[in-house]
Amino acid sequence: MWIIVAIICAALAAFVYNYVFRTSGPNPFDIDTREPLKPLVTQKKEKNKVLKQGFLASKVPEKLDAIVIGSGIGGLGLAVLLAKVGKRVLVLEQHDRAGGCCHTFTEKGFEFDVGIHYIGDLLEHKPFRCMLDQLTNGQLQWEPLDNPFDQVVLGPPENRRTYPIYSGRNRFPDELKKFFPGEEAAIDEYMRLVKKAGRSVWFLCLLKLVPVPLAKFLVYTGLANRLSFFFRMASRSVTEVVNELTENNDLRAVFSYVFGTYGNMPKDGSFSMHSLLVCHYLTGAWYPIGGASEIAYHMIPIIEKAGGAVLVRAPVNRILFNDNKEAIGVSVMKGQEEIHVHAPMVISNAGIFNTYQKLLPKELQAMPAIQKQLGMMKNGAGGLSIFVGLTGTKEDLGLKADNYWIFKEHNLDELVVTYLKGNREESARSVPLLFVASPSAKDPTWEERSPGKSTLSLVSFANYEWFEEWKDDKVTNRGTDYNELKQIFCDSILEVVMSVFPKITRDKVEFIEAGTPITNTHYIGAPKGEIYGADHGTARFSAECSATVRPQTPLKNLYLTGQDVFVCGFAGALAGALTCGSVILNRNLHLDTIALAKKTKRVDTKKLE
Repeated sequence: MWIIVAIICAALAAFVYNYVFRTSGPNPFDIDTREPLKPLVTQKKEKNKVLKQGFLASKVPEKLDAIVIGSGIGGLGLAVLLAKVGKRVLVLEQHDRAGGCCHTFTEKGFEFDVGIHYIGDLLEHKPFRCMLDQLTNGQLQWEPLDNPFDQVVLGPPENRRTYPIYSGRNRFPDELKKFFPGEEAAIDEYMRLVKKAGRSVWFLCLLKLVPVPLAKFLVYTGLANRLSFFFRMASRSVTEVVNELTENNDLRAVFSYVFGTYGNMPKDGSFSMHSLLVCHYLTGAWYPIGGASEIAYHMIPIIEKAGGAVLVRAPVNRILFNDNKEAIGVSVMKGQEEIHVHAPMVISNAGIFNTYQKLLPKELQAMPAIQKQLGMMKNGAGGLSIFVGLTGTKEDLGLKADNYWIFKEHNLDELVVTYLKGNREESARSVPLLFVASPSAKDPTWEERSPGKSTLSLVSFANYEWFEEWKDDKVTNRGTDYNELKQIFCDSILEVVMSVFPKITRDKVEFIEAGTPITNTHYIGAPKGEIYGADHGTARFSAECSATVRPQTPLKNLYLTGQDVFVCGFAGALAGALTCGSVILNRNLHLDTIALAKKTKRVDTKKLE
């Protein structure tokens, strides 16, 4: 009996090993493509030649290998991976510039980023940093934020408590212990759980890479939960875990504050997802030198060099299929004209809801396998952004290269529930949570590019339904009522900012504008205005959902990439690209990045000897 069990286990292990460590396909990281650093391009006209190439049928390359829908980092990242092994890829973007949430825009002389506030895990010779160096040929440079990189602010002005969050695997908990004497055991246990869950994320990759029958076997036998601490903790909420650790309400809030980077209240958010974010910033936080547009600017030429293209103002209105339900291309709307572009493979970075509910024919949407995936996911939180342009340097305004997370009090779940359930005008006057960052203070090239000016990016959440009545209006003319509602948000949020940053006064404000959930839908195609893709609650990270929603769709030659495949954010969307690329190229690109880091460190060390 035990011999049979052992044989079965050995066979299963060999089968898993074959898929996890497969290397039969081409390796996009085989050759070190880093080049000597070139001068920073600051002229917008020059950058726009790369970032704003408008769609024309005549610009579509011949003999395409793949079409990617959406130029966010999940789409661009995958396109570069394919380009590096000689694939000719066309990336289509509905907005007027490439980059998705990595794009920037300029108003009244102020440049604003829309989604890149800080990135973690970028120490030299670490896999994530080495991968990004290869995806940009070594041209994308990063500036570390201050340490502490985050400040957690709790309570009203008369009873405000500020807790600095330091990077460093030891410094982070050590500094917390200084603010919370007597809570050492709780802090140590929190760190143990976070690190253990974060390190176990490899099993999430495994479930998306092994064949579906094997993935189902691991799920339905319970082996996925038994073998992976990530999945054991995935079903537990952040609130549930931290409330077991301590009775100190401020410490509970500090443990939970990072929920704003994935969009779920602590009572709903998966502790495993939460752990990934905490681990991501343990070694520090960085900002792209020259601004977020540098990311796409240095990736697009690699796609073009391989014979591909990245074209904007190219709204894909449907994916084309043959009679065998195989994806064969896409339809792009050029004015009132529908232009068909064909390729043997279509990869969507538009998100699972846009892909399945908007781009598929009705009869394919109705497929049980498609409906099963949609039933496992739900829309994420709607984002609210306020962009502020200020007169004065960072020194004049008391701004630093860090971020502030401001909460009305420590009862985070209660605050958000009350806010989202409230009347929209009343809620707009009392926004309970606010992320504050200054891109201009983080970028060392800013003063040279925009002397005497500064910017703030303010982020919170808002119900899509509060703004839905204006969704079909022209984006630049949605009416007086819409503008008045936005103004209420702007005024109340600005009051909070001025109470925390006393050097910022209303006379310093040259420009202020709000981006609502329907703004997100218009510019980045986000369903329901979500800024982190599909919801990151506990259900999203069940073993079954993780195994079911994968790069391969139920339709042949149609794939998914980006944050809905893996997790949210810049790093999460790139992990989705690596996962999708692993399937397409038939090799584990996640392991290739680890090998790349080791190789790069050896090469760079020899150069210094």
